[in-house]
Amino acid sequence: MTESNNRPALTHINGCGEAHMVDVSEKNDTVREASAEAVVVMHPDTLSMIIDGRHHKGDVFATARITGIQAAKCTWQLIPLCHPLMLSKVTVDIRADRPNSRVRITSLCRLSGKTGVEMEALTAVSVAALTMYDMCKAVQKDMSIERVRLLSKSGGKSGDYQVAEHD
Repeated sequence: MTESNNRPALTHINGCGEAHMVDVSEKNDTVREASAEAVVVMHPDTLSMIIDGRHHKGDVFATARITGIQAAKCTWQLIPLCHPLMLSKVTVDIRADRPNSRVRITSLCRLSGKTGVEMEALTAVSVAALTMYDMCKAVQKDMSIERVRLLSKSGGKSGDYQVAEHD
């Protein structure tokens, strides 16, 4: 079913306009993968403190990485209409970009199943970024979390997607 503007209809809305969880029981299991990113922008001295290991709360990157992985596994508990998924792989990569005084967080989620993992990848980077903010807010309150977006997805009926540009 499509809307009048040739865009797909919203799958989480039933014929009466009510939110519902999509029934995926008839779908075939396929390998599905998604990657996402978030960018945390901060002052150069805040970034140096994290990189140099001088943060009084400990290893900010390690904590954010573990939190992002855990968040991906709990996405169905946070987003009401997401299915609980048996993820076979979750990675969270954190890279400091000193020249631009920012940190780029990327995630990769994979499974063999009936539904995609885009929300898990997006949740991983979002919560990892929020963890970095939480750990550093005593030092800098005006950090920003930017460019939370899906980078790619593969598998499933809707096919593959790749963001047009990466940096």
